[in-house]
Amino acid sequence: MNKDIEMTPMMKQFMDIKSKHPDAILLFRCGDFYETYSTDAIDASEILGITLTKCNNGKNNKTLEMAGFPYHALDTYLPKLVRSGRRVAICDQLEDPKTTKKLVKRGITELVTPGVTINDTVLHHKENNFLAAVHFGKGSCGVAFLDISTGEFLTAEGTFDYVDKLLHNFSPKEILFERGKRGQFEGNFTSRFFTFEMEDWVFTEASARAKLLGHFQTTTLKGFGVEHLKNGTVAAGAILQYLELTQHTQIGHITSISRIEADQYVRMDKFTIRSLELLSTMNEGGISLLQVIDKTISPMGGRLLRRWMVFPLKEQKAIEERLNVVEYFFRRPDFKALVEENLQLIGDLERIVSKVAVGRVSPREVVQLKVALQAIEPIRQACMEADNPSLQRIGEKLSVCPEVRDRIAREIANDPPLLANKGGFIRDGVKEELDELRRIAYSGKDYLLQIQQRESEATGIPSLKIGFNNVFGYYMEVRNIHKDKVPAEWIRKQTLVNAERYITQELKEYEEKILGAEEKILVLETQIYTELIQWLTEFIPCTDQCQSDRPVGLSVVFYQCGSVQQLHPSGH
Repeated sequence: MNKDIEMTPMMKQFMDIKSKHPDAILLFRCGDFYETYSTDAIDASEILGITLTKCNNGKNNKTLEMAGFPYHALDTYLPKLVRSGRRVAICDQLEDPKTTKKLVKRGITELVTPGVTINDTVLHHKENNFLAAVHFGKGSCGVAFLDISTGEFLTAEGTFDYVDKLLHNFSPKEILFERGKRGQFEGNFTSRFFTFEMEDWVFTEASARAKLLGHFQTTTLKGFGVEHLKNGTVAAGAILQYLELTQHTQIGHITSISRIEADQYVRMDKFTIRSLELLSTMNEGGISLLQVIDKTISPMGGRLLRRWMVFPLKEQKAIEERLNVVEYFFRRPDFKALVEENLQLIGDLERIVSKVAVGRVSPREVVQLKVALQAIEPIRQACMEADNPSLQRIGEKLSVCPEVRDRIAREIANDPPLLANKGGFIRDGVKEELDELRRIAYSGKDYLLQIQQRESEATGIPSLKIGFNNVFGYYMEVRNIHKDKVPAEWIRKQTLVNAERYITQELKEYEEKILGAEEKILVLETQIYTELIQWLTEFIPCTDQCQSDRPVGLSVVFYQCGSVQQLHPSGH
């Protein structure tokens, strides 16, 4: 675009914001629409199949390409942009247009990339959504993987061949590497990954280490077992730097980083995985091994089963321990039934906890968190009582977080709306002020009927009725045959063919109360909900413990109960 062209104020605002993320499609909020302009509009219209049009861009009748869609359809269109391999910058209005006569303030509220998203419509429920980073060190290569939607953070280092196997096993949706090293990356791995290049200072040991220690609030990485992985920790630090770049700074659910234990697993390259058709088939209409055996109940179980497929155990003791757990189900069908019944209630606990951490959790998901914690209790008890050491250890690790469960039950309605912007999700009895406002707002009809009956009796006007319109609010309507009975203090506001409409001081005061109450109710509910979410973040380590070893250990250690028959030693 010619910078010498005099642009409209809004288009200048767009260009200023766009310049900060030139490689991303900028979704620019304008009223009830997200709009794209210039080359973004051309790309968006092709990817989304929406109409490409023109808009005014200043004086001299200059026009600019434009394409847009309703803001409430974001969950429909955003996944298509991200899955096409595009980075998307979401630019929202930062103030209510009604409160200003100037150009509305706008800013980037989220930068969504293929490797960094917590949006349910973008994520696959039974697949991890890993972001990876690769660091080319001296003598070895470092790699790190993070799934921001679950908080799982892993690192390793080794030869190019080893890192190549890890990249294909974890199948990251996006890979970061140092700017200027594309040739080295594609020469050792492949060009088929979606990649992003970052500045060289990001991949320095000092910068990466400072980022990791700052996030985990520690003075060393020894406690995580990765202190000696110099190249691996550089890659991990680059991932945290990228989260800051994309404005994903609320990451309290990332509570640890683990080393990939290479010696515990059989190393399989991409050709082996493809030839054995473990995850996908080479023939159209075929069925992979994963499709055959995946009878998992929860998304968490599905994701771990997929992981186990490409990282098979090779130590006999670990294999026997896993099979002993499976065998226990055949010996104790009552145990299997109990676990299966409660696993179905748990849902995707991992991703709900992650949404709590980033402050993007809905009231309905908070209730699901409560339901999950309630369902863990009988599972935990059954495991503790099981005649199996592995199950007993799982039971010890599970935490039901009773404070979390009980507070959610006290404050959030059992069947809340999906979104919090409409209110109606905080229980009665949580805050006295809220209860009073609800009585004013929602019991208004009874109150108005009382006024109507009282005034009808006082004036002797039997046909008196109270109504409402958007012009002057609440009014009393009196038919002409009774207008001589109207009290002098009533104020006439409208004359109809057969009647007159009046307002009174009492009606105006009530109107102010009821209209103000609805706004105050939403403000109070939002305040209570925000305080609850902030409080919940303090318990993330507790709820995360419910998932230690990728439980809810059961949904995966058991292969989700439903698939144990297919994993029985005699039939596997």
